[in-house]
Amino acid sequence: MRRSICYTEPKVILAGQTGNWKFTYAAANSLPKGTKLLFDLLSRGKEIEWQIPQTNLKTKENLIWLELSDKSKIAAQPIENLVHLTFQYEFILPSEVKTGENLTICMGSPIEDNAEKAGNRSQCYSKRRRAFHLYVDPKGKGDYKDPEVFGVDVKGNELHVIRIITPSLITKNARFDILVRFEDAFGNLTGIAPEDTLIELSYAQLRENLNWKLFVPETGFISLPNLYFNEIGLYHLQLCNQKNKKIFYSSPIICTQEESRSIFWGLLHGESDRFDAVEQIESCLRYFRDDYAMQFYGVSPFEVEESPSNDHWKSMGNYVHEFNEDDRFSAFLGFQWEGDSAEEGIKHILYHKDSKLLLRKKDTKNNHIKKVYKSHTSKELQGIPCFTMAKGAHFDFSHFEHEHEHVVEIYNAWGSSECLEKEGNPKPIKITSKGEKKGFSETADGSIRNALNRNCRFGFVAGGLDDRGVYSGLYESNQVQYTPGLTAIIAANHTRDALFQALQQRSCFATTGERIIVDFKIAEKPMGSEISTKSKPGLAYNRYITGYVAGTKQLKEILIIRNGLPFKIFHPKESYFAFTLDDNEPLSSIALTSPDNDRPPFIYYYLRAIQEDEHIAWGSPIWVDHSAYVHTPSIKKSKKVKNAKQDGN
Repeated sequence: MRRSICYTEPKVILAGQTGNWKFTYAAANSLPKGTKLLFDLLSRGKEIEWQIPQTNLKTKENLIWLELSDKSKIAAQPIENLVHLTFQYEFILPSEVKTGENLTICMGSPIEDNAEKAGNRSQCYSKRRRAFHLYVDPKGKGDYKDPEVFGVDVKGNELHVIRIITPSLITKNARFDILVRFEDAFGNLTGIAPEDTLIELSYAQLRENLNWKLFVPETGFISLPNLYFNEIGLYHLQLCNQKNKKIFYSSPIICTQEESRSIFWGLLHGESDRFDAVEQIESCLRYFRDDYAMQFYGVSPFEVEESPSNDHWKSMGNYVHEFNEDDRFSAFLGFQWEGDSAEEGIKHILYHKDSKLLLRKKDTKNNHIKKVYKSHTSKELQGIPCFTMAKGAHFDFSHFEHEHEHVVEIYNAWGSSECLEKEGNPKPIKITSKGEKKGFSETADGSIRNALNRNCRFGFVAGGLDDRGVYSGLYESNQVQYTPGLTAIIAANHTRDALFQALQQRSCFATTGERIIVDFKIAEKPMGSEISTKSKPGLAYNRYITGYVAGTKQLKEILIIRNGLPFKIFHPKESYFAFTLDDNEPLSSIALTSPDNDRPPFIYYYLRAIQEDEHIAWGSPIWVDHSAYVHTPSIKKSKKVKNAKQDGN
């Protein structure tokens, strides 16, 4: 029995390559005049997706057309794809196409010699057997059945960047491994480099006879085991491309004398711009684990009516269970809850285990976040308030739940909820045009600083990009978009249990995507701690503050916030800065009154660091309770607080 034939030219395409692509179809049976063909690029219209072509045959660049065996051209009719908000392309045959004759769908430039400049651009990420669909309706009624499938392999382009994946915190003389990724301009692994390319690995305090020379492997990555540092301090591994003398550095590595905890990087809320985090959950998890080198990831679909379906939810739970592996990758199951604005806001419900039900709001027992918390202990799930300053989807913290809400998302790719823009927020939630109907502006009701001033106690995490639920449509609007964030969890070991417990202890910090290391302590107590004058009476008169920031680029500003106001500002001129200072203002004169009269007056501190490249890190707060007093007046803004000290270094 004769079958239809589908083949592509070329069969292998480089990511982001511009050229001419041909999809040739030979039908098993003759196609009568009036036959309709529908070609689907399966593109979602994003910047990294396959470029959407034009259809006017007079156009000489980025064109799509159908070419018959006699070389005549047929224009495409764009048909809106309501699923992906892009286009499919329909062709109508002007005459019969006999069995064995070829139909070729072409994308690119009609002028062959101009293909590299005026052709069609491929997608910017590598993918094996990238599919294109062709639907054929011989009756010409638009009744399309199962598609014919074309496939091409999209591979990484020429070597552009070398990325070095290292641990952030290690112990002196302890062995560790690193991963070196050779990437193109779009972050894909690649082995395409001149044959004589040689990479030299080095770092400060390395013995000369241990300098390593590396070739670019065909796989695009190489693992280097059993490295160690025999001196404490700050390190940056360095790779130099001997061919073009370009130098690439790792993120900072802190080597300590003896460290019982490590820093683990990942994302609790966010999705991939390459893979759908529901329908392609396996590819999504693999991408964050392998390509993005994360150490943990949480799935976070929005619970909206019947989405995700029960089958999708079951599949997500199965893959979370499969990918969760101690000492390699911790996977969390969760979903996003959208409740009434102000009272509930947006919550990311994070489960401790992976075999949990999706809580549907249509069920009476789950129709309010209070009911969800009441039916689950804090050991079973955590609620993470997100996007709290987005007007219309905000959370005003009046119903903040201390038992279940241990951390708050201070930042995601759509902005920071730290404070108002006029109060110094460098990444505000905002729309660039006033007449824009879609999108969010900021509201002080959801300010994290205001919540901290009311004695809500939580650590800081960061979210990634998201275009689901309340975020849908923001890509197409004038909403300001920033880089996806990263969360750092400081834990004793790399297991899901340890990371979940560390979040409950607020042992974490947030960044705008770079692996900036933050350490912040008061009286030797780490971020997320609650200290009391009852156990340390001297805190009533002096708070000894220490810390450091190890940036990936030169630091521009380190700001110590006390009770929502700048207390100390440093202006380093280097990528690493350590500090010590004393706050010797009497606690009784600066303490905030807790709204709950059963709790003592308090003060809190947290750290914010900004690099020259505008990337930011936020350290989780530390609280000091003035337990000797039952009640104190509201904060008195001392001259010292109003006019924060400026220190240059």
